[in-house]
Amino acid sequence: MNNNFLKTIRTHFYILFFATCLISQTNLQAQEIDMLIKGGHVIDPKNKIDGIMDVAIKDGKIFRVASNIPANTSKKTVNATGLYVSPGFIDMHVHVFAGAEDPGYKGFEISNGFGSVAPDDFTFRSGVTTVVDAGSSGWRNFPEFKKQTIDHSQTRVLAFLSITGYGMVGTVHAQDTTDMNPTTTAFIMNEYPDIIVGIKAHHFQGHNFFPVDRAIEAGRKTNKPIIVDFGSSTPKLSIEELFMKHFRPGDIFTHTFSGNAATNLAPGGREPIVDVNNNVKPFVFEAQKQGRIFDVGHGGGAFVWATAINSIKQGFYPNTISTDLYRNSRNAGMKDMANVMSKFLNMGMSIQDVIVRSTWNPANVIQHTELGHLSVGAEADVSVFNIREGKFGFMDARGSVLNGNKKLEAELTLRAGKVAWDLNGISGPQWDAVK
Repeated sequence: MNNNFLKTIRTHFYILFFATCLISQTNLQAQEIDMLIKGGHVIDPKNKIDGIMDVAIKDGKIFRVASNIPANTSKKTVNATGLYVSPGFIDMHVHVFAGAEDPGYKGFEISNGFGSVAPDDFTFRSGVTTVVDAGSSGWRNFPEFKKQTIDHSQTRVLAFLSITGYGMVGTVHAQDTTDMNPTTTAFIMNEYPDIIVGIKAHHFQGHNFFPVDRAIEAGRKTNKPIIVDFGSSTPKLSIEELFMKHFRPGDIFTHTFSGNAATNLAPGGREPIVDVNNNVKPFVFEAQKQGRIFDVGHGGGAFVWATAINSIKQGFYPNTISTDLYRNSRNAGMKDMANVMSKFLNMGMSIQDVIVRSTWNPANVIQHTELGHLSVGAEADVSVFNIREGKFGFMDARGSVLNGNKKLEAELTLRAGKVAWDLNGISGPQWDAVK
């Protein structure tokens, strides 16, 4: 056997050896993605993405968003053809301080009471990955809320702190101005700056702006916005004065579409944003232009079709879409975040308009801009949803019905890259493929 032949054999061996190593390395690289959501219509307002794209996830974070990412680079591929993909929805008005406390008098017992609900039971099935509790707790019992609910929820739970010390114990306690302390409220807020996003003023029946101004004082001490459930006073207070003389840019008016134009009153005495002819009052447009935030806050009694439909027709859109989820709203006209978003689709808003008000807008309002988008490196909170077409009925807070032909339905919800909801099993293997 001559030397040339041996050299040839040796060369071929090395070539084969290195080729095998390269193939092995390629196979390792082929598995670098944990999950690939492929072929869906991605809507990511922050990054101006609106089209068919693939979303790759690794180690609980967004790894890549691009067209035609090879399926063999992922351990698991989800076929999202015909579906929409967006950042996980942010519901910035809920009540999730569930407990067994009973204050012993009638009211909204949602501070550690039966009026609140457990977040994980209602979020993921409607595409929601982050909620903001709207004042269920105050400075006196926020640590209990954190320990009891926030620390034990898969849903990301943030919070507005009530300006009243014990939160939303009931209507009676909401009248106690002696327990509206902006200094102690700000102190607790500064102890938990990543969780507490602002201050709530609510259900006050006195004919003055005292709770609002107390909340704003706490907001100034912490550089946080306030959110106001306004209009329980008798006689009613002016929302124009609220917006133009008290609110700062970034402060939030919730229950925007409550109101009865015919009587110029809403349930609980709220002044509606429309006049008796269903025209949006000019100062409302001006207030929004100046940076005041208008939140839906549907709830059990704060969404009226006539106000909402006429406002949308006149080009007045809310800044943020939210549910005001609690015991009395979940099985009534509100139902869930997907249902509330569907209502705006059927009032003529585009899916892009609805998504931005359920993702990137609320992230900015609550000053958590790490949320609400699919940027590389962001936590992989993702909603995959379908828009069904058919005949559907949607109810407002009074039981009135709007018939529509579009209904948003959450198919798959990921929280930090993990499957939290899968309606039709699109993320799992077929049963006969499981060994």
